[in-house]
Amino acid sequence: MYNFAGVVEHNAAHHPDQVVLSQGERRLTGHELDERVNALAAGLRDLGVGPGDIVALLLYNHLEFLEAVFALNRLGAAFLPLNYRLSPVEWEFILGHASVVAILTEPEFADALPTQGLKHRILLGERKPGWQSYDDLVTAHHGDRVPLADVGAHDLQRLMYTSGTTSRPKGVPITHHNLLFKNLAHIVEFGLGRDDRTLVCGPLYHVGGLDLPGLGTLHAGGSLHLVRKFDAAEVVDLIERERPTNIWLAPSMMNAILQLPGLRERDTSSLRFIIGGGEKMPVPLVQRIQEAFPTAWFADAYGLTETVAGDTFNDADHVLRKVGSVGRPVQHLRVRIVDEHDAEVPTGQLGEITLAGPKVFSGYWRDEEATTKAIRDGWFHTGDVGRLDEDGYLYVEDRKKDMIVSGGENIATPEVERVLYEHPDVVEAAVVGLPHERWGEVPQAFVVARPGSGLDAVTLVAHCRERLAKFKVPAEIRFVDELPRTPSGKVLKRDLRTANA
Repeated sequence: MYNFAGVVEHNAAHHPDQVVLSQGERRLTGHELDERVNALAAGLRDLGVGPGDIVALLLYNHLEFLEAVFALNRLGAAFLPLNYRLSPVEWEFILGHASVVAILTEPEFADALPTQGLKHRILLGERKPGWQSYDDLVTAHHGDRVPLADVGAHDLQRLMYTSGTTSRPKGVPITHHNLLFKNLAHIVEFGLGRDDRTLVCGPLYHVGGLDLPGLGTLHAGGSLHLVRKFDAAEVVDLIERERPTNIWLAPSMMNAILQLPGLRERDTSSLRFIIGGGEKMPVPLVQRIQEAFPTAWFADAYGLTETVAGDTFNDADHVLRKVGSVGRPVQHLRVRIVDEHDAEVPTGQLGEITLAGPKVFSGYWRDEEATTKAIRDGWFHTGDVGRLDEDGYLYVEDRKKDMIVSGGENIATPEVERVLYEHPDVVEAAVVGLPHERWGEVPQAFVVARPGSGLDAVTLVAHCRERLAKFKVPAEIRFVDELPRTPSGKVLKRDLRTANA
């Protein structure tokens, strides 16, 4: 039985009174979670949701997010976590591309959400005409039991959309098999068990918040405490009060926490490991992390949505001895560095990072062309440049081509460029990452305007804001006479980046 939802039933049967989910003052025991998951599954079943269906979740971090994950999987359906920072236009594309049948959201997003074509709209937290109340759905089916769907290894557990490096988000299908091997790898890597408690302060729509180690902790019988939205001061308060054993922090989150006054005087002794990753970590920063969290192993990591995250971790003995490395691969995952001909390169030489194993996805959703480019001879070609040292430790030297990472969010530059080109007065456009003290990087656009148009940055930014999530809108626009190009006509983005040096 591969169905991940069986974890809830198993834990409830063996430890019914153990708290497994909490948020604020709310606490759900294993038994209570099992009851609510079955009630929600019964309600969704009566609405017509069944095996193979995809239901979108557009929510901040709530206990109900995870209830929905388990209820949908219990029915043999899959969930699609939507990034709440995207624009309605972006939501509309994803919902249509994925053929979503229903959506669960909260009042903040309900009016802006494009829901044409959806069979059902479920609202958390209040009642609204045209929407099914989440609370009513659960209450009406209290005490009902729904058989656990007998899903296959390669049936869809979820569908996640990632910016990748294309002008449109790409769908990443994650199967129950992928998740099982990801959870197994993380349980072994970190020795997860019933006594572990994960503080989830990253968004659940992201593999960092959901899977590092998140669902792996629940799989091992541990518990999660959720933070609705990240706030550095609140997170430190919760570490003292809730006594978590682990946490995932994107670089921007870690930097925000390290800026808090009096951090070294706070009691963070419950933490035994912190998962990082996302950018290269210099020695001084790693030292600051270890001083702030003296009991915690800082596990610098590498991973992607396509692999359910957490592919390599730098072990505790090598945090400083191999600083800059993201460690060695987890169990059942292989890493190779290859050249442009897909031949493995010698130790220490730079090349493309490729991955293979049962936690790696099998291809992009409804995108044969992207799948063919990314997966060759059973190896997933990440597009990242790296090297392996003599001990098998991975060093990531460059990110995916032209990718911007802003506050832990991926921004595909072609996506921003596409919107810029939609303005009638834009002749050419190229977008690169502009260094930013808080977010790491923000988008910067270089634009060639139509002669005599009088196009200005204010107008162009307003154009982008109507069509893109706020974090994707260029923070700076430079107008240039022409873009630097290779003899073959390709834009030299490295020259544009040099302009910021």
